[in-house]
Amino acid sequence: MAKRIDARTLHARLEGPEETALIDVREQAPYAASHPILAANIPLSRLELLAGERIPRRSTPIVVEDAGEGIAEAAAAKLEAFGYTDVSILDGGTPAWSAAGLELFSGMHVPSKAFGEFVEHAYGTPSVSAEELKGIMDSGRKLVVLDSRPMDEYRVMNIPTGVDVPGAELVYRVGEVAPEPDTLVVVNCAGRTRSIIGAQSLINAGIPNEVVALRNGTMGWHLAGYQLEHGNARTAPEPAGEALAAARARSAAAAARFGVRTVDAATLDSWRAEADRRTLAILDVRTIEEFEAGRIADSRHAPGGQLVQATDLYLPVRNARVVLVDDKRVRADMTGSWLAQLGWKDVYVLESGLEGQEIASGRYVSPALGLESLPACASIAPAEAKRRMDAGSAVLLDLARSLDYRDRHPEGAWWACRTAIAGNLSKIPDGAALVLTAPEASLARLTAADLADCGREVLLLDGGSAAWEAAGLPLQSGMTAVLSEPQDTYLRPYDRTNRAEIEKAMNDYLTWEIALVEQIKKAGGLSFRHYPA
Repeated sequence: MAKRIDARTLHARLEGPEETALIDVREQAPYAASHPILAANIPLSRLELLAGERIPRRSTPIVVEDAGEGIAEAAAAKLEAFGYTDVSILDGGTPAWSAAGLELFSGMHVPSKAFGEFVEHAYGTPSVSAEELKGIMDSGRKLVVLDSRPMDEYRVMNIPTGVDVPGAELVYRVGEVAPEPDTLVVVNCAGRTRSIIGAQSLINAGIPNEVVALRNGTMGWHLAGYQLEHGNARTAPEPAGEALAAARARSAAAAARFGVRTVDAATLDSWRAEADRRTLAILDVRTIEEFEAGRIADSRHAPGGQLVQATDLYLPVRNARVVLVDDKRVRADMTGSWLAQLGWKDVYVLESGLEGQEIASGRYVSPALGLESLPACASIAPAEAKRRMDAGSAVLLDLARSLDYRDRHPEGAWWACRTAIAGNLSKIPDGAALVLTAPEASLARLTAADLADCGREVLLLDGGSAAWEAAGLPLQSGMTAVLSEPQDTYLRPYDRTNRAEIEKAMNDYLTWEIALVEQIKKAGGLSFRHYPA
C-alpha cells in the first residue's frame, strides 16, 4: 500500500540530490490550472502508456498527486501492481502544497518556460517586436527568419519567409541558410521560450551574424495585425564540409562553457548494468527521420529543442542520469549545454554516437504496462460497426484527444475519456454495445479491460478510425457528441476557434509567461545558475 508524504517533506526531497518522480495524475486541463512546478503530468487515463517509458526503473521513488479527489490512490495502486516498489501519495494533494506556503503554478512545461524568461533577463537576449521586424523586411535588409518549432507546428502557421529549423538544429544548420555574416538571423516560435533559447543558442555558439529573437513569436505577429503564412514545409538543408566543421567547433565550445561532459561506450554499458539502481535515460536528439532510420535500440526520441522546451515531458525523474545521442555531436552538445543550465547535474553526450551500439530502425512503439495480461476482447469490422450504430444496437466511443476528435472523427462517434466512461454509462442507450476506437490500439484494449464487468458487450473497432476512413465510411468534425466534459487537453491560444477568444488567450498567455521570472522566486519555485561569458 502506498505511503503518504507531506508537502514540506516532498519539497525538501525535490530540492535534494536523490532521484524523485512527482507525477500529477489528473487530466491535462486541471493539471495546467494549478500544480507544483516540478510535477510532471501523467494522467491516470494514460498511465499504462506513459509510465513505463518515462519512469523505467521500478524502484524509482515516485510521489503521486491530485487535487484531493482520490485518483492519486487509484494511480498509486496501479503503479504498485506494475511492480513499482517506492510509491507515495502527496497527503492532501495540491491544496496541502499551497497550505504549506508553497507556490502553485498554472500552464504547461513551466520549468522550461520560466527558464526561458530567466535566460532573457540574465543574458540580455536581443529581440525585436513584430513591428520592428516588419520594418526590417520592408527595408530590404538581408535577413533570414528561422522558426524553431517542430514541422507540425510550423505547418499550421509561420512568419512570412520563415524556414523551419527546430531548436537543436539551429547551430547545426544555420551555416547553410545564413552563410554570409552580414545576414541578420531572426529566431521565432509561437510565443517566447523557443525564440529566446534559439537565439541565445546561436549567440552562445558564437556565430558571426547579428542574432535576435522575435518578441512574442507568431502570437506577437498576429496581434500586430500582420498576416501569417500557412501550410508551408520549408526546411534548412543538412550541413556538409566547412559548414559542418564550423557547427561542430561552435557547439563544442558552447558545451565546454557550460560544463557538458562526455561518456564513452564502455561506461554507458556499465550504466546499463546499473539501471535497476539508477535511472538511465538515453535520448536521441536528432530529427525523427534520422531516429527512425537507425537508432540505439534502448534509446528514446527527444528532439533537442523540444527536450529543452518540455523537460517535464521527457525527464520526469528528477536527478536521473541522461545520455544524449547525435552522430554529428552538434545537437547533443547544444542540448546538453541547456540541460546543464536548467540544473541537470548528470547530463552526458555519447562520444561515439551510434558506433558500436545495437541499432534498431522503424517506428518506435512505447511500451504499455500490463498489456500482456489483459483478457482477449472481440473486435468488429468498421462496416459492421456502422450497420449496428445505424440500427441503434451499438455506440462508437472515440478515445482520441478531444481536439483531434473535434477536427475529425467517424460519423456518429461519441468522444470519451477512458476514466470517465464507467461513470457515464447511463447516458448511452440501454443494451447498446460499446465499440472502442483509439489512436493507439493498446489504449482501446486497456479501456475494454476496464469495462469488462460493465454489463455490456464491449468490442474493439478493427483497425481503429484509420480503418473506418479507409473503408470509405463517413467522417465529421466538431464536438458532436461527448460522454463527459473534455478535460484531457490544455487549450493553447491557437486551439480556440473564435478570433476574439484566440487573441485574448494570446495576450493572457504572454502576460503569464513574462510573469514567471518573478513567480519562480517564491517558495516552491526554482532558481537557475547564471554563467558569466
